[in-house]
Amino acid sequence: MCRSGRRFRVRSTGSCRWIPRSRVSISMARPCPGSQGDPSNDKKSGPEPPDHAIGRSRGGLTTKIHLVCDGKARALAFVLTGGQVADTSMFTDVLDEIHVPGRGPARTRPDRVLADKGYPSKKNRAWLRERGVKATIPERGDQIAHRRKRPGRPIDFGDEQRERYKGRNVVERCFNVVKQWRGLASRYDKTARSYAAGLFLSAALQWI
Repeated sequence: MCRSGRRFRVRSTGSCRWIPRSRVSISMARPCPGSQGDPSNDKKSGPEPPDHAIGRSRGGLTTKIHLVCDGKARALAFVLTGGQVADTSMFTDVLDEIHVPGRGPARTRPDRVLADKGYPSKKNRAWLRERGVKATIPERGDQIAHRRKRPGRPIDFGDEQRERYKGRNVVERCFNVVKQWRGLASRYDKTARSYAAGLFLSAALQWI
């Protein structure tokens, strides 16, 4: 679901295409979702090396893929972390990875970001405002309750925002394409570098 506006060209292997300037959706996913709430049965001792991007969460040893895509469910950038890393802490990092070449300077900022309740924070909203990026991010229940106790700048999430938020499903469709590859869905690679190479290849094929 792309927004109309200034157009830019994206180069991909073997082809060039024009696409509308679009809003982006951001999300994260674990390649190996484990049971939620149960203690891990993994008896391995010692931490994982930092170059593996594997961390211990409630489901055991897992990896998170923090990914941002355009309005046509095509991956723009991603960051790998261990499974214990909070989603909201990686919001700005993954958006900073956007780099879309074209005529003139490369595009690094979308018009609008759509994200779920795992990403809102005062820091992230301030970061978006400083860069002129509009946001469609619903607040969590605890944040709404806190805002009612200490009134501040209201967060607009009326009917218009709810209609925009329906477009966030594009990032789930992007992950659906990525996880068609068993090696990416299950994370067979030992190092984060090898695993990221497979994600880059999958993203390139989406654009081609």
